[in-house]
Amino acid sequence: MFIDGHYDPTNEPNIGYPFLFSYIKGEEWRTQKLTQELLAKHFRNSPDGLPGNDDTGTMSTWALFSMMGFYPDDATDPSYTFTTSVFDKVILNLDDFHYNGHTIEIETVRPSADAIYIDKIEIDGKPFRNFRISHDVLIKADKITFYLKER
Repeated sequence: MFIDGHYDPTNEPNIGYPFLFSYIKGEEWRTQKLTQELLAKHFRNSPDGLPGNDDTGTMSTWALFSMMGFYPDDATDPSYTFTTSVFDKVILNLDDFHYNGHTIEIETVRPSADAIYIDKIEIDGKPFRNFRISHDVLIKADKITFYLKER
């Protein structure tokens, strides 16, 4: 599907497909590579910068989560799959009522522009050895750091 160019992110029912590789140990790099390629190919800062119909924010939300480095790929499970953030730093200001105004900093340490693969992840300075994170762990984190490498 991906190799032959048959994947189309504008067909919204399959927008989670690039994240499925993170369920296979050792294949997480494919998710990171694909999300970077799809963002570069289909999302631009122009009038036609969103592929297909945004349908009340579906495609723009996919892009935003993918650009920040995590995505809720399974509607039945309150967790997220990590991918490569395109930003050096993101500050998430969580809702005052539900999360007491907690903030989460997401930092990306990128030695070069070609470093798009996650080498290691730290949460609050401690190693995190999984490419999935539960909602509960995410919202309690103060800082998530992605260390990237070239393939």
